[in-house]
Amino acid sequence: MPDQETLVENVSDTAFWVAHYRAVESARPDALFHDPLAARLSGERGKKIAEDLPMPFMTAWILAMRTTIIDEFIERAVSEGVDTVLNLGAGLDARPYRMDLSPQLQWIEADYPAMIEFKQERLVNEKPRCNLERIKIDLGADADRRQMLGRINAGSRKLLVLTEGVLPYLSNEQVGGLADDLHGLDHIVYWIAEYQSPDVIKFRDRGGMREKLKNAPFKFRPSDWFGFFAEHGWRQKETRYLSEQADRLGRPIPFPPLAKVFMAVRALFVSKKTRERFRRFTAYVLLEPTA
Repeated sequence: MPDQETLVENVSDTAFWVAHYRAVESARPDALFHDPLAARLSGERGKKIAEDLPMPFMTAWILAMRTTIIDEFIERAVSEGVDTVLNLGAGLDARPYRMDLSPQLQWIEADYPAMIEFKQERLVNEKPRCNLERIKIDLGADADRRQMLGRINAGSRKLLVLTEGVLPYLSNEQVGGLADDLHGLDHIVYWIAEYQSPDVIKFRDRGGMREKLKNAPFKFRPSDWFGFFAEHGWRQKETRYLSEQADRLGRPIPFPPLAKVFMAVRALFVSKKTRERFRRFTAYVLLEPTA
């Protein structure tokens, strides 16, 4: 067992952390979604990582909001005729088992071999609701990734690609290469990607999260997120900010009492523009390729 300072040994360990918070949300009486497999997948490992990282209340809220946004994007895309979903860096996501999906939908999960093997072992007796395929791959191996993408593209009519919690761990160059590869697929219609504002990146660097995740550092730092993707052939079809999703679902950030007082006082001394900028700190974006 790693020591307390290195519970997250690599990027794959963050999947256990995320699955833990999906289990936490699923156990709530007012749960926004139900993932009955999350607790089994996360196990004690996910719980220990979550207990070691700062601001658990914020992480729980973020995971709940982002999960519901992505679910809604996928439901919309499938209703528009998407027949293949490719989840890159799928981790311990269980959407093929919990969402109301057509048996004809092709769902493909791609991740490191160890993660795929762990997941298959834990879910061996579970039946997905759609046609599920898993691919063992290092997505950083350019030739292997492009070969995989080409095969999936050829077998799809309308393809959606999901990168949930993946881009922050990639460098600008790696994200640009992935964006170019995806843009080159003639059957792709949507890409669900994570937006983080420069303010979030600065806050993250100042907080304790950076030290705790030193073995899985955040690398993606574009000066202009939307401009970056535009340069690589992508435009936003819809941007769903987590704060707006929270307003719609009636689930505000559950700040502790002292933090609520601090935020209320702070709000008296900042401009409306600054408050709005804070509300737009992170989002999930439904991207579509430009011609």
